[in-house]
Amino acid sequence: MAVSLKAHIVGAGMAGLSAAVELTRAGCDVALSDSAPRAGGRCRSYHDKTLDLVIDNGNHFVFSGNQAVGRFLDLIGTADALEGPAHADFAFHDIRDDSRWTLAVNDGRFPAWVFDARRRTPGTGVVDHLALARLVLARRGPATIGDVIKDRGLFWERVVDPMMLAVLNCPPAQGSAWLAGRFLMESFARGGRACRTMVAMPTLDAVFVDPALGYLRERGTEPRFSARLRGLVTEGDRVTGLDYGAGVEPVGDAVVILAVPPWVAADLVPGLTVPDAFCSILSAHFAYPPPPGAPPITALIGATSQWVVCHGDRISVTISGADDVIDQDREDLARRIWDDICATLGLTAEMPRWQVVKEKRATFAATPEQDAKRPGTATRWHNLFLAGDWTQTGLPATIEGALRSGANAARLAMR
Repeated sequence: MAVSLKAHIVGAGMAGLSAAVELTRAGCDVALSDSAPRAGGRCRSYHDKTLDLVIDNGNHFVFSGNQAVGRFLDLIGTADALEGPAHADFAFHDIRDDSRWTLAVNDGRFPAWVFDARRRTPGTGVVDHLALARLVLARRGPATIGDVIKDRGLFWERVVDPMMLAVLNCPPAQGSAWLAGRFLMESFARGGRACRTMVAMPTLDAVFVDPALGYLRERGTEPRFSARLRGLVTEGDRVTGLDYGAGVEPVGDAVVILAVPPWVAADLVPGLTVPDAFCSILSAHFAYPPPPGAPPITALIGATSQWVVCHGDRISVTISGADDVIDQDREDLARRIWDDICATLGLTAEMPRWQVVKEKRATFAATPEQDAKRPGTATRWHNLFLAGDWTQTGLPATIEGALRSGANAARLAMR
């Protein structure tokens, strides 16, 4: 008689949920826990009392071609819940001179948009875009984007900087050329059908978190919240127990997947090397409906804000690599951001109810040095595996990377 695999998954963020869904789908007996009182990790939604709205902690974008995202949402039944443009059109606004344009990537794999001045960014040429091909060809190692693309002219300012800052969440000149190239390989290099920018509507919880929890509960997994793992007990090459503070819970023949932040994993796993430099993200939300016809997402150049996102009941802004502003006064930031929104969307209203959300350790710094510190999924303990966007996924810290890491951990555990 076959005995199903039992798995303890510690952490119910995107990586942990991904691992739990994959293992549950395969018929495994899954125990899922998290130190927080709820699931979602850094990708969470909540009712904000100031705004009196349900909001996401930040604007988390995915691309239409993200394969791990597509598989996860298909399994939990929300594959049609992402919203975005019909084509890969990216609206830009340079707030300094009020110039506006749309970078329009054609649907097919051949990059016809690069050769069409009406589709590419004004002031840039075909030769400029060859720099992106050099990033695609970059190998893993010490090379930064700044090493590969040395010209800091208009192409850098209007294409490289906004794109790579959003993707890597660190100063692009210092970012890993290899990680940038891997992102391009899985998005723009596959054509416009793969790089439409999608947003979870109405919220992250409604699309990613709640349906995943429902999927697990329907199959007998009831998550355990507000349970912080304090230590691992090991014997030889196996983890034999989990200590949640009320005595050691034996693991038996089960596998253990740690889907926790890197600093938590480093405390739990002896000798584990993890990324130890992080970059922040700041998000601002305003209880004001966007004007009719406003682009769903607009990239800003020369502003405090970087991305303006129009939701049905609110306008939100994301600032990646926000270390320079993260400690500034919240109300002053909100006013500057609202000014950016008004200039971009043509509004004249006074600043409405607002909320600023700061994530000081939002992602690991996607530099070559930090990428080299990302561990693999397997460990020297045969039944212990790691998951998280900070593990070696071959991608920057993204939802796609987090979901992929969970699925990878599940597959290794089932072997």
